[in-house]
Amino acid sequence: MPRESIGGTNEIEPGTARSYLIGGERIAVCNVNGSFHAISDVCTHDGAPLDQGVLEGSIITCPRHGAKFDVVTGEAVQMPAVIPVKTYPVEVEDDNLFLNIDEK
Repeated sequence: MPRESIGGTNEIEPGTARSYLIGGERIAVCNVNGSFHAISDVCTHDGAPLDQGVLEGSIITCPRHGAKFDVVTGEAVQMPAVIPVKTYPVEVEDDNLFLNIDEK
């Protein structure tokens, strides 16, 4: 799959996440103080949508049971989740965001 434009950097406020459906996968793009990171938008503990959780720094908290993930590395940093979420590269060009879910 070629990289896909998902919109402008101004569409995701700092400290928030936004979900996109790309190639049949839900991807959450997170704005960590102007740095953009993409993860699978599915909690590995129970399948909850992570974009509905709270993003503090680079840590997003699942809205259902409080599992926490580092959006930079995908690592599960607080139980009940123990399995990391998949991460995807985000490219920024001229204030536009691009994803390629075939990478990484």
